[in-house]
Amino acid sequence: MTAPALAYRHSPGTAPTIVFLPGYRSDMQGSKVLALEAWAQARGQAFLRFDYAGCGESPGAFEDQTLASWRDDALAMIDSVAEGPVVLVGSSMGGWIMLLAALARPERVIGMVGIAAAPDFTDWGFTDAEKRHMQAEGRLEQPSDYSDAPMVTTHAFWRSGEANRVLDAPIAFDGPVRLLHGQRDAEVPWNLALRIAETIRSDKVQAWIVKDGDHRLSRDADIRLLLRATEEVLIECCSPSSC
Repeated sequence: MTAPALAYRHSPGTAPTIVFLPGYRSDMQGSKVLALEAWAQARGQAFLRFDYAGCGESPGAFEDQTLASWRDDALAMIDSVAEGPVVLVGSSMGGWIMLLAALARPERVIGMVGIAAAPDFTDWGFTDAEKRHMQAEGRLEQPSDYSDAPMVTTHAFWRSGEANRVLDAPIAFDGPVRLLHGQRDAEVPWNLALRIAETIRSDKVQAWIVKDGDHRLSRDADIRLLLRATEEVLIECCSPSSC
C-alpha cells in the first residue's frame, strides 16, 4: 500500500512497531516522542512518528480536520508504513485516537500506552455555553498555555468527536495497557485514567498516577516513567503466553 501524503519518520527494527500519536495541535517533534524514538532506536525497536494532516510538517489546513480524519491518518500510517503488530502510544487527544485505532485494527494493535489520555473530551471538556458558541459561530477560540495563538476548536471537530465517543460502552481490547496521568493536570481530569482503565475490557491495564505531574508529563522523571511503561507493555506483548 502507498504511504499517505503525511510527514513521518520510520525507524525499522524489531516488532512490534511503536507508533506515537500526538495530541491536539501537536506534532511529532515533542520531547516525549523524540525521547521515546531515541530509546527505541537504541534497543533496535521499530518506531514510527508522524504529523496528522494540517499539523507540523504535513499538508492541509488545521481547521479542515476532524477527529475522524485524524483517526484515519493514524490508520493509514498503521496500514501503509508500520509492519506487523503495533504498540500505540497516545498523548492527550492521541490517547483518544489510540483507542479508536485499537477498535478499528484489533488484528494489529497489541498494546497501548496513554499519556494524559483524553478520550471523549468533546463531551466533558467544554461548557454548555462554549458548545452553543461553536454551533452558532462554527468555531471556538480559547487562550492557549503553549502558544500565543489561540486554541481553535471547530464545530465540525466537535461533532466528529461526539460521533466517536468510546467511554459509553466496554472497549473490546485484551492486550496490556499503561495509563500515565498527572494529578495536577489542569486540562484533563486525572481520574479519567481510572474511567478508561475500567472501560477497557482487558485485565492487563494499569493506571499510574503522578501526584506532582502536570498535563504534559515531559520532565526527565516523567519521560523515564514513559519509557518504563512502554518497556513493560512490550514485555507483556511478547511474553510466551501472548505470542
